[in-house]
Parts: sequence; C-alpha cells; structure tokens
Amino acid sequence: MRHRNYGRKLGRNTEHRRALLRNLVTSLILDERIETTAPKAKEARAIAERVITLGKRGDLHARRLAASYCLSAAAVKKLFEDVAKRFASRNGGYTRIVRTGWRPGDGADTAVLELIGTQVLQQRAELRAKRAERRKKAAEESAAQSPGLPPEPEDKD
Repeated sequence: MRHRNYGRKLGRNTEHRRALLRNLVTSLILDERIETTAPKAKEARAIAERVITLGKRGDLHARRLAASYCLSAAAVKKLFEDVAKRFASRNGGYTRIVRTGWRPGDGADTAVLELIGTQVLQQRAELRAKRAERRKKAAEESAAQSPGLPPEPEDKD
C-alpha cells in the first residue's frame, strides 16, 4: 500500500529521479520555459513553486537552500534577482503547464512548463518576426535582380 507516499516515481530510482527534477527546475529558472513529458512537468512544478517561494523570502538561509537544490550559481542569482521580484505580489501559482500533444517516437504525452508572465516568449516572437521580415526583404531583392537575366534555353530532344 502507498499510504502517505506522495510523488511519482517516473520509472527511476531515487537518485536518478532527484537529479532529473533538479535539472528540470534549474532549466526552468534559467530558460523560463521547458518542454518535457506531462508527469515530469507536474512533479517539477511543485518543486519549482517551492524554490520560487524561497527566492521571495530572500534571506541568506533561503539562498543557501535554493543553492543546495539548483545546479548552477547563475540559476540562483536569476531566481533571487529577477524571478522573485517578478512574483513579489503573487501568492503561489508561479508556473503554467500547457499540454502540447504526443511525442512521435514513443507517444509520450508532452507538455510545456513555463513561468507565468514570461517576457522571453514575447522576445522570441519578436525575433522570429524580424527574421521573417529580413528573409522576405532578401527574397524580394533577389527577385528584383533576377528579371534582368535571360531565360534559360529549353532542351530539344
């Protein structure tokens, strides 16, 4: 019986599961958006919420606890300087899980785990729009230069 045993095992032993979740939470803090399977996202969400709450506390003990869980100093720095300030007036609910479909290889249910109010998504969309605009201009310029070329002769067989 699994009375009072919480959490998913995710098909891994304890050390592997802990390392996986630490990697997911660290990546979430650094990138603000990760794509993984739905069960992994649900487990990582609970831990990420706790770590962000530590960031909001802001004292030395909270910083040390967060540093003991996160895998990089850059993640801890971003957590306390950027992410915690963004969620200062919010009591929980810092993350969002959006299901994205199924993975082609094994059919696993995939999801995106992201921080609420992420500006990274807006910046990526703007960069994509700029790239598309540059490509369109380049295509128009190449089309404008190519009409001066003579047509290629047809093969007669």
